[in-house]
Amino acid sequence: MSTISMLVDGKHIQASGGATFERRNPLDGSVATTAPAATAADAVAAVDAAARAFPAWSATGPSERRALLMKAAHALEAKADAFALAVAAETGGSALWAGFNVHLAAGMLLEAAALTTQISGEVIPSDVPGSLAMALRQPAGVVLGMAPWNAPIILGVRAVAVPLACGNTVVMKGSELCPATHGLIVEALQDAGLPPGVVNFVTNAPSDAPLVVEAMIAHPAVRRVNFTGSTRVGKIIASMCAKYLKPVVLELGGKAPLVILDDADIDAAVNAAAFGAFANSGQICMSTERIIVDSKIADEFVTRLATKANGLPLGDPRKGPVVLGSVVDMTTVERCNALIDDALAKGAKLVCGGKADSTLMPATLLDHVTPEMHIFSQESFGPVKPIVRVNGLEAAIACANDSEYGLSAAVFGRDVGRAMNVAGRIQSGICHVNGPTVHDEAQMPFGGVKASGYGRFGGKAGIHEFTELRWITVQTTPRHYPF
Repeated sequence: MSTISMLVDGKHIQASGGATFERRNPLDGSVATTAPAATAADAVAAVDAAARAFPAWSATGPSERRALLMKAAHALEAKADAFALAVAAETGGSALWAGFNVHLAAGMLLEAAALTTQISGEVIPSDVPGSLAMALRQPAGVVLGMAPWNAPIILGVRAVAVPLACGNTVVMKGSELCPATHGLIVEALQDAGLPPGVVNFVTNAPSDAPLVVEAMIAHPAVRRVNFTGSTRVGKIIASMCAKYLKPVVLELGGKAPLVILDDADIDAAVNAAAFGAFANSGQICMSTERIIVDSKIADEFVTRLATKANGLPLGDPRKGPVVLGSVVDMTTVERCNALIDDALAKGAKLVCGGKADSTLMPATLLDHVTPEMHIFSQESFGPVKPIVRVNGLEAAIACANDSEYGLSAAVFGRDVGRAMNVAGRIQSGICHVNGPTVHDEAQMPFGGVKASGYGRFGGKAGIHEFTELRWITVQTTPRHYPF
């Protein structure tokens, strides 16, 4: 068990009144973490601290910000073992998953460091003689970042790295399901030597989330908000930001289609499907959530994928290497079991895996899934995946787009031009040809369309989201006025 604190103005503090909440391990119910249960006043104090730190941090030169972010990347990597323990204890994730998180998150900090000298503007021709007209990007102010539990290190770092690179100060609201994991990110940033108040960290009990979050969004100093999580909660955040006229970046749920055309390399498609569907037990926003395969090759593909899925190691991540660890809670188990029951009752075929009675859920495939089944449209967010057989390219595209979501997608086909044309017609913010739906790189524009949210994280797209674009002119010659 770990007991953690919040960070406000460079000081480690507990919640006012000493209130705490517990995060329990999903496998055995033991207490994994005891964390402060912030009040709205505590949250406001964190924003106040960020606001006080903003003038000096925003005036800090790009090279100094770059050096600090590079130190933070190395400090994060140095905590790899601690992250693995925290991820296993709080969310049941495997050491493999925790290690991947640390690797990519460190890369995100290095990419953010590189961006500090790329926050540029432009000179725009003016119709006014002698007017030097410029579009300049400047830091926005305090950024509120809210990250989820499922890829906790990657998404926690993503919530703050580019905002910091752009000269903003930040308040990170840790997930109620992994407060110690998110706290380690903040420790790494502190170890790097960021000035007091530049990064602040707040944790809250689940029941207090609405009050704590609204107190921060309503604060006049908060100028940008970013949220990664479910579409249901994302809609609440979007409404709250609209109420207070705060720009927000939302990365929400997904139902990523993997389209396997009749000329696909089946072995390559099987490997991508297994990785995309079952990495972190399918608890990734980009997880392959609908496997769409042409009927001409479906039998062979399904047989090979079932063999691959049956061989994936499942177990308690605290006891040794596994691919599938624990899912986050029994709610996931109950949801996935209900999806299996519904699909089988309506004619689907269970290819491998099946219902679970604990949070150790096996890799499960359901074949011959149709639109009448709940799993066709509902996000499982677990290791239970539907296979939909289609006849031809047009049917495959229609099936891929038959979803309220639009985050990630993938297409497999040996004719790359044909596969590219299919990718161009899929309604998603991200699409990979001959690669898995689960793929992230720090420099890429990451985000979705439709119910998967709006705005983009990553690279120069992140600069666009977390800076103000200002029009500034300098009159270099006498100006003529009409009166």
